[in-house]
Amino acid sequence: MNGEAKPQGPLEGIRVIDLTSVVFGPYATQIMADMGAEVIKVEPPAGDNTRWITEGPVPGMGGIYVNVNRGKKGVMLDLRQREDKARLEALVASADVFIHSMRGSAIAKLGFDYEAVRALRPDIVYTNCYGYSRRGPEADKPAYDDTIQAECGIPYVQGLMNGEPGYVATIMADKVAGLHALYATMMALFHRERTGEGQEVEVTMFEAMASFMLVEHANGAMFSPPTTPAHYHRAVERNRRPYKTKDGYVAALVYNDKHWNAFIEAVKPAWASEEFSTLEKRARQIGRVYGLLGETFATRTTQEWLDTLRALHIPCAPLRSTDDLLTNPQLEAIGFFEDVETPQGPVRFPGVPTWFSRTPGRVAGPAPMLGEDNAAVFAELDEWNEAFAELTGTDGVTK
Repeated sequence: MNGEAKPQGPLEGIRVIDLTSVVFGPYATQIMADMGAEVIKVEPPAGDNTRWITEGPVPGMGGIYVNVNRGKKGVMLDLRQREDKARLEALVASADVFIHSMRGSAIAKLGFDYEAVRALRPDIVYTNCYGYSRRGPEADKPAYDDTIQAECGIPYVQGLMNGEPGYVATIMADKVAGLHALYATMMALFHRERTGEGQEVEVTMFEAMASFMLVEHANGAMFSPPTTPAHYHRAVERNRRPYKTKDGYVAALVYNDKHWNAFIEAVKPAWASEEFSTLEKRARQIGRVYGLLGETFATRTTQEWLDTLRALHIPCAPLRSTDDLLTNPQLEAIGFFEDVETPQGPVRFPGVPTWFSRTPGRVAGPAPMLGEDNAAVFAELDEWNEAFAELTGTDGVTK
């Protein structure tokens, strides 16, 4: 168990000033921290709202907050106060990345828009995390996961499948946008590494999710004239669901010709015929195919089907709960979970999902209490100011 591990990973030596909240931005910076970056999370006196939306061992340390803010330093600043604003300016001058999730007008009012930050650190990578691009008519419009799911068509395609619109049961828009913010920031850092040039980056929930959804759902609507509606028919087919067995459910994809032929040969369903003999033929009537498979799966137990399908090398899985993930044998075998000792007690974090042979990441430590690292960070700034004054004969940024 590690309390505050020594930084390691491909981002070791990178300093990130993190003014994000909730999940979109914090998920991106959590991965940066896992990969070795020094992430300094700056919160207002009220704290990040996510501290309070789920229960934790102590008030203000709910599970979602603790997970997406692990391994970060925590600083509480009231940016309406000149002294705290000056402290943030000093932090910016020492940073490689500045990332925020405020509206454009709000961050500008505080005096930390790109031009102001670039004046303090010319080569900084400055990442804006917005709901909608400020380059369009919806600029500065508030956004949450539910509203972005609605905007980008998720409840609509769920309705095509289920008969009634519905959200997916995960905060998909926040997390997908967070991954976009991560890779965009890393690309900008890569550009700076090659050229020495910083830049401003904009990542938005709506545009990120529109791109994400249209990967498959643009389909034939991309062509002129369109060849299909803007949805992928297999993904929204109402019979596309885990198959009910005699005693539970099993997920299986008897899809390509190799798997299909193996299944038909082994199971010999009465409905097998030439009209289903190729993937092209099956794709044209996929709803009927799913229905016939569903009738067949109902004739055996889950374990019987898993044994049969695995022997045929057909992709399959039992239906698991999210609780089951916490004791999953595959995740246990690869050491996916990391036990971290925190002031609130031990925490078993879901760990780093990527593997590096030379620069592996890890959970760098616990999430901070509100303002936990103020004293240490401010002391470092005071030392920086003193060194700056000795070198230049002038006062540092915070003086």
